[in-house]
Amino acid sequence: MVPAERDRLPEYPEELRPTPTVEDYLGVIYVLARDGESVFGRKLADWMEVSPPTVTATVQRMVRDGWVTMAEDKTIHLTEAGRRAAASVVRRHMLTELLLARVLGVPWSRVHEEAHKLEHNLTTETAARVAEVVNESTVCPHGNPLPGHEALTEELIPLLSAAPGQRYLLARVHEEIERNPRMMAFLEEHCVVPGAEVIVIEVLPYNETVTVHAADREVVLGLAVAAHIWVEPLAAAANGA
Repeated sequence: MVPAERDRLPEYPEELRPTPTVEDYLGVIYVLARDGESVFGRKLADWMEVSPPTVTATVQRMVRDGWVTMAEDKTIHLTEAGRRAAASVVRRHMLTELLLARVLGVPWSRVHEEAHKLEHNLTTETAARVAEVVNESTVCPHGNPLPGHEALTEELIPLLSAAPGQRYLLARVHEEIERNPRMMAFLEEHCVVPGAEVIVIEVLPYNETVTVHAADREVVLGLAVAAHIWVEPLAAAANGA
């Protein structure tokens, strides 16, 4: 389906793009803000896997250059220019993931890591051609929405809120998990991927685990992982097909 014109975000001019490092920061801020999470320096340090002083110095430069602002409570917010630049790099990243997965056959668990190496060099023209090749897809291989299509995932149910014994279609694995290649490989190996039918067997808060049935096997996930997975009732998924 070709997205409606109103869903398209204006592409950020190539000649005005920030450095790859700043694009990485902008992308993380965009993703966190997209899901309603307050963005603090310590969260960025965790995501970027750098020291807090490094984050402080980088964010100060980003404030100076007009990409972000910092509120009195130390939360970090994208400016309009920052939002556009962030949406651009997130879109390029997701389009690259789709190309790697669908055309080049790169394993699902590895496309995030591989796309990160390529996204900064993808030109606007090439990104447009990739979008055509992947049929103007609106979600990445992990089910996260491309910029401008956030509404597509608003009705999904957190895995931890799924009713035990009911059938669901796994729809989305958050970028928080994508950051962990070993966990992504585990999920792929056990068929806990978008498009898989899953049934919650039991949730054990005291043990911090949830057991799900997927692909004729039971899989035990930590609550921290399950908290970043979304599903939809199988009947609803079938009706929307």
